[in-house]
Amino acid sequence: ADAPLAFQLLIYPATDMRAVAPSHTRNGQGYLLTAESIAYYRGHYMAAPSQWSDWRASPLLAPDLSRLPRALVLTAGYDPLRDEGRQYADALSAAGNRVQYVCFERQVHGFITMSRVIDEARSAVALCAAVMRQALQA
Repeated sequence: ADAPLAFQLLIYPATDMRAVAPSHTRNGQGYLLTAESIAYYRGHYMAAPSQWSDWRASPLLAPDLSRLPRALVLTAGYDPLRDEGRQYADALSAAGNRVQYVCFERQVHGFITMSRVIDEARSAVALCAAVMRQALQA
């Protein structure tokens, strides 16, 4: 038997392969993850634009997001993926799921891996660990 998912930990998630959220333009240059690199990665994942709207690659477009496990969605303020992460958190909540959304406004994509030099990265890791621990013990 398959074990049900207990928790979703989504750290600056890519939830819409169409890359149409305003943050893709606003934060698409100069902040580590660029619009050009997103297009490059997407092209290696799914080359045909007709595939970008498939909900299995773009979960923000899923017809039904109900009955999903609790989620922590974490984004960074200067990240091209910021808006679609927020939109996905909002969609999960609207579908009746328990969601916590946190945006580290002053950070860039990838900041969570820089905990040796960025205090907010340490805070983000601690938050993820605490919320995950709580969710998995429930």
